[in-house]
Amino acid sequence: MTTPTYPGVYIQELSSGVHTITGVATSIAAFIGWAPQGPVGQPTLVQSWGDFQVQFGGLYHGVYLGYGVNQFFANGGQQAYIVRLIDTTSATPAATASAQDAGSGITLWASSPGSWASTQGSSAAGFTVQFFAGDPADSNSFSMKVFDSNGNLLESFMNVSISPSSTSRYAPTVIDSDSQYITFINPAAPATPITPPTAVPAVTTPPLTLTLAGGKPGAVLNPTTSPDFAIQLATKTAVHALLDSIPIVNIVCVPGLTTDTSDGQTAIRALQGFCADARAFCIVDSPQNANVPTADQAVKNASSNLQNNAGLGAANSAMYFPWVSAPDPLAGGRQASLPPCGLVAGVYAATDASRGVWKAPAGIAAGLSITGLQYTLTDLQNGDLNALGVNCLRYFPSYGNVVWGARTLVGADTVGSQWKYVPIRRFALFLESSLYDGTQWVVFEPNDETLWGQIRLNVGAFMQGLFLKGAFQGTTPQQAYFVKCDAENNPQSSINQGIVTITVGFAPLYPAEFVIIQIQQMMAGLT
Repeated sequence: MTTPTYPGVYIQELSSGVHTITGVATSIAAFIGWAPQGPVGQPTLVQSWGDFQVQFGGLYHGVYLGYGVNQFFANGGQQAYIVRLIDTTSATPAATASAQDAGSGITLWASSPGSWASTQGSSAAGFTVQFFAGDPADSNSFSMKVFDSNGNLLESFMNVSISPSSTSRYAPTVIDSDSQYITFINPAAPATPITPPTAVPAVTTPPLTLTLAGGKPGAVLNPTTSPDFAIQLATKTAVHALLDSIPIVNIVCVPGLTTDTSDGQTAIRALQGFCADARAFCIVDSPQNANVPTADQAVKNASSNLQNNAGLGAANSAMYFPWVSAPDPLAGGRQASLPPCGLVAGVYAATDASRGVWKAPAGIAAGLSITGLQYTLTDLQNGDLNALGVNCLRYFPSYGNVVWGARTLVGADTVGSQWKYVPIRRFALFLESSLYDGTQWVVFEPNDETLWGQIRLNVGAFMQGLFLKGAFQGTTPQQAYFVKCDAENNPQSSINQGIVTITVGFAPLYPAEFVIIQIQQMMAGLT
């Protein structure tokens, strides 16, 4: 603003110096498993059950991925990344359907491996692509339409070109960017250069039609019986690399993966390690073969296996028992036994949205959108498992089916971990991620008292906002949290190394697991 030249009131806006810290998302899930179709090699975001059905084929008999995703959205989930695994080791691995027109040099593939777009013998047709005339003024142009095996029009691409100079209309670019069903890139060899069209496809009457064929689903990977499934999960260059490519993931689920096999144990431990590095939380299914008479021992063994040799990752995971019962549309609506991780992830998301990540995702408000449980537990059985760090799903006549436990896999009474409870651990992960993202502006700033004061102001404002929402114990900010960034925890030796240290402490809210009601009988005549 220029210097005033006459008397009056002037307003100047000054920067407050506050860099707002925004809390990160807390309930974005990653589901890993086999599906009959869908992208491979890249996690794919779905925001509804309908999205999953379109991209990954919905439910598939004997495979738990679709059922877990369905339960996630039915119980309050909003966003999930799907990591599709396919068979890579059998004699007949998954293959991608394709079609070729020799005249134009066009080779098209289905957008993902599997038989979903392919001819399946003489009685069934595959997806088809028909070619039509393009812009009369452009001899390099043509149009394409994609139909499913029933002849339903799925997509249209008008006036695409064989000329690479037509950047916005070049056929490989348009198809690979916009089509959900076909591609010019071989999904089985994505690094192979695209073979561009050499001529405009012949436009005939009836239209030139290419039919996709040759797709194969490969072996169905079952988490409990397929070693290749567990191997892919445990290989850091495979699944972990895919998970690392997700911008943020808070909850990891592999429906049906249990400790029933040594491969399963190895895979779960690998996922626990990933969650420790990524500030995520793994929801683990209890052993499928556990039942009420032997549940204490079977689930105890599973819990013990995952507590050991997992380091910090065990704190970033929780196990739920028993499996649930729900109608299976693929079996005429008959009840099927399904793993609980998907619906529990949905409860996490619903609780985060309604109460906050610091609230335990359990209790009468954590109702389950299912018809039943594999077993009905007694209070004594629940108590035995709870002491082992295993969370139970319970049925109560007044409330229905609910989550009735909130302990991590280091939550056994004998362990005595500070990360005993799910909400405390997940809230700490939320704070770590939020403060990490919200303090990036500090890098390369002068490391002195001015910077430290700004940090205390910014982090303190964020923590105060959480305090006002009821996220901490204590009736005053001093009782609830502290932020320390000064000369005491930033000595000159640290400054010389380019290090600034911010210490944040918080008083977590502990869930009330046990409610003691004291009843005293009053003697007659006494007041």
